[in-house]
Amino acid sequence: MRKKISTFLITAVLAASLSGCAGTNGESKITDADTEQQNNGENPDKSEISADTGDVELTVWGAEEDEALLTQIIESFQQEYKGQANFHITFTAQSESNCKDVLMGDLEAGADVFAFADDQLNTLVAAGALEPVENAERIKAENLPGAVEAASVGNTLYAYPLTADNGYFLYYNKQFFNQEDIKTFDRMLQIAEENEKKITMDWSSAWYVYSFFGNTDLEVGLNSDGITNFCTWNQTEGDIKGVDVANAMLAIANSPAFLNTVEDGFLEGVRDGSVIAGVSGVWNAVAMQEAWGTNYGAAKLPTYTCAGKQIQMASFSGYKLIGANSYSKHYAWAVRLAEWISNEKNQQLRFEMRGQGPANTNAASSADIQSSPAITALLHQSEFSRLQRIGGNFWDPVSAFALNMASGNPEGKGLQEQLDSMVEGITAP
Repeated sequence: MRKKISTFLITAVLAASLSGCAGTNGESKITDADTEQQNNGENPDKSEISADTGDVELTVWGAEEDEALLTQIIESFQQEYKGQANFHITFTAQSESNCKDVLMGDLEAGADVFAFADDQLNTLVAAGALEPVENAERIKAENLPGAVEAASVGNTLYAYPLTADNGYFLYYNKQFFNQEDIKTFDRMLQIAEENEKKITMDWSSAWYVYSFFGNTDLEVGLNSDGITNFCTWNQTEGDIKGVDVANAMLAIANSPAFLNTVEDGFLEGVRDGSVIAGVSGVWNAVAMQEAWGTNYGAAKLPTYTCAGKQIQMASFSGYKLIGANSYSKHYAWAVRLAEWISNEKNQQLRFEMRGQGPANTNAASSADIQSSPAITALLHQSEFSRLQRIGGNFWDPVSAFALNMASGNPEGKGLQEQLDSMVEGITAP
């Protein structure tokens, strides 16, 4: 019998939620009433599944763009477990980024199996929506360490790793840069300036701005309450101080070759030839290939000059996970389906159909994925990345600070004063 929690607890956890609203749209249903028994896989819930052999209705939430992929995976699942139950499996489109908010509205009426972004894990576990994963050691062994960490609270695995591609790295045009050039931001800006071209990055997004602070020993993170942040980005002592990072950002912004712009500006510049490098993610890989052809390159982020040192740019990493709702009326089958969706074969299929980087170690090592410049660059950058575990007050203060740096600090306001104000906002209750 699945555990239940009080309305009060759900309300309390909702109050701690770090992201906003969402909606659902579109669904497709797949059924299988065949009675022939066939199961060649390991069964962690054998006794429960053996007792659940009648009509099994399951709802799967996934991204709208994943409908064709998930429909194919659901069909193969039904074929694998043919005859063990009368399956009625429905796909409903639901954004992974907002899955938590919709699910928390009514856990018992929510999807049996759902895809979600890893930064929602703590809230879902606290609400009782997820239980520890069966066969956790096997799942951990099959997936990349970062993905396992993203799917865990402490050392306990609560979800199945699905993708390992939500991060950012450097895209560059090989017509202008060689492998030595892309090692440092300074050299890249020099080349871009000589060619009257641009290198872009979005400083309106705190997600990207983290890259300048992440490897400096200046810290930011989530407090034990799971809501508020700690931050030392305004630190005035140590080898690298907050003002050192601010000055480094100003130096970059003052280069005529640097362009602070959002994704649309980056893509427009790549297509019209004015942009020859930029910081972005795998979602733009196809556009880069189309625009630059054989000159398309991708690599880890470069180093930048800070306090007279070369500092490797950091990044936030993100993962997509699959969860089985602990309130599911057919929980054992929900677990089995979640594991099926995230297995090695189907992560490989996800890459083939959707271009998403796998979390499964074997799939990530396959020749097809190793030949993808974007996925390879992301894997190289992962050495310098960390999970995004940040409270909601992080985003706006960092954006405001960075946008002023991108503008060259036009009013000449003291850098320490700006850093103090930013940190005050980040750490606000």
